[in-house]
Amino acid sequence: MPPLALIDHLLNFVAPAFFMALILVLAARWLLRRQAGSPGFWAQLAVNFIAGVAVLAIGLGYFGRDGKMATYAALVVVCGTVQWFLAGGYRR
Repeated sequence: MPPLALIDHLLNFVAPAFFMALILVLAARWLLRRQAGSPGFWAQLAVNFIAGVAVLAIGLGYFGRDGKMATYAALVVVCGTVQWFLAGGYRR
């Protein structure tokens, strides 16, 4: 596989995790009150992105292919839970 094709495949693989993380962080800033001690925008984005890529990699390993709806459902649940934890929802 040529290097450009590999880069294209990898970017397309991680794109759902990136956009899910971005949407969650922006929505949390808009909908939730900022808690003292909660991480900043970039830290929340990075943690959500890493958790999302991990879920996508586990789904790829478990199902043997990318793009299963169960993997995307797990992505939403895990990233939502991580964002709730980062935003300080567990402290209420």
